[in-house]
This record gives sequence, structure tokens and C-alpha cells, in this order.
Amino acid sequence: MLERITASLPSLAPAEQRVARLVLQDPRAFARLPVRELAARAQVSKPTVVRFCRSMGYGGLADFKLRLAGSVSEGVPFIHRSVDADDGTGEVLVKVVDNAVAAFLQYRNAASVQALDRAAEAIAATWQTGRRIEFYGAGNSGIVAQDAQHKFFRLGITSLSASDGHMQVMSATLLQPGDCAVIISNSGRTRDLMDAADIARRRGATTIAITASGSPLAHSCQIHLAADHPEGYDRYSPMVSRLLHLLVIDVLATRVALRIGEPLQPLLQQMKNNLRAKRYT
Repeated sequence: MLERITASLPSLAPAEQRVARLVLQDPRAFARLPVRELAARAQVSKPTVVRFCRSMGYGGLADFKLRLAGSVSEGVPFIHRSVDADDGTGEVLVKVVDNAVAAFLQYRNAASVQALDRAAEAIAATWQTGRRIEFYGAGNSGIVAQDAQHKFFRLGITSLSASDGHMQVMSATLLQPGDCAVIISNSGRTRDLMDAADIARRRGATTIAITASGSPLAHSCQIHLAADHPEGYDRYSPMVSRLLHLLVIDVLATRVALRIGEPLQPLLQQMKNNLRAKRYT
């Protein structure tokens, strides 16, 4: 991102060049400061700061700062570097955590807001009409499917999860138009999950895939939430894809709760009261 700004300097207007040099001089500060302070430091107007961001191909200052913050954060030490056999505990801690942080930031910068909105709308509509919401996953993705069920259940949204291939096929066979199936897979090539997705789609249910871009599962579902993180399979490779899928579920569940809004409030309050009563008696 910084290289692109540097290459664009000669083609920018003089005022925009001052903004560009401010970015290159201290990108972390630029990502953190308000537009008023940025304009003062560059000695330009606030609209000039926004105009520079748009000239670089971004939607505005907020979008530019979001991408810049992600780019800068991904440059910290050890990110995307493998754990070595002679690493100490401190190095392992930094590398494993930073790999996860990098995956989250990459997802944040690449995620399709439109796809997330479509998925949230589909799940909210399914809940509002009293239809079935189901989560399918296998292996590590099966754990994510269970967590998704728990997350949505805590929001007062009843759902089911299945991690066994036979259960997924049987459950998908019972789906009907208006139901919703969320299929989670890192590779997007697991046979059982692809079969369940195919059955659910043929039964008329809305199918949502949380999986890698370009995978067979991504192509077979109506809504695709791209979660791209190829796993390494050496013995020291951190397991990041499951954390990434959990993050996607968290974003989706929060968006669904906001979409449903007021009707959830009395139910959530009653649920909280019941849990509190059980905990302290």
C-alpha cells in the first residue's frame, strides 16, 4: 500500500502530495489521527485529505485508514513466519498470536460486506418466519458449527448443528423452502459437507458457505462468505482457520441480532434473569 502511494506521488496535485508524504512519514499516526489533525499536519484542507484517499482508490478517509491500519499491523515481526523447532516459549507465543491477528486483519480488509448483509438477511428472515436454521461442519469446522449454534441460541435464535456426515445428510433432507443451512469448511472440498449443501439447495433451503474462495463448496452455495486461510500441515503450524471461522460467525451473529432488533430484547432480558437466578441460588 505504501509502495503504491510512493509510485503515485508524481501524478498527484501538490496539496495531495503533502498528504501522501504525511502517510509515508508516519503511517501508524495517519491511521490513528482525526481528519482535523491530519489536515493541520499536512497544511491542507480537510476535503483535500479525503480527496487524496479517493484518488488512491478508496471510498474515503475511513476506508483508507481502515486498510492502512491493517497493512501496518500486518507488518509486525513474525507474522506469517513458521514456528521453528528451536523457538523458545516467548517466540512461540508471539508467532502464534501474530499469525492469528494477521489472519483476522486480512479477513477484515477483504471481507465482502454485501455477502455478510445477504447472509444476515437470510438468517433473520428464517428466524422471523419460524423456519429451521442449521449449521454443518466437519472436524475443526464441526466445532465451529457447535459454537455457532450456541452463539445464536444465546441471542434467542433457535438453531441446530451437525458434525456427523450421516446426520448432515438426514437433516438436510428435512429442510424446506424458507429454511437456512450454513456450511462451514476450511478447504471447501469435504465430500459430506458438499453432499449436504447440494441436498439443502435442492430442497429449496438458502445455503450459506463459510469457506475458501474458489472452492467447490463456495460455488455450490447461494451465499459465499470467503474465509481464506490455507492451513500448513507441518507439526508446528498454528491452527488459525478455526479461529477465523469463529470470528466470521461472531460478526454474522451480531449483524443478525442488530437486524432483528427490538423483538429480541424482552427474550434476552428474560434469559439473563433466568441465568442469574440459577447461578446465585
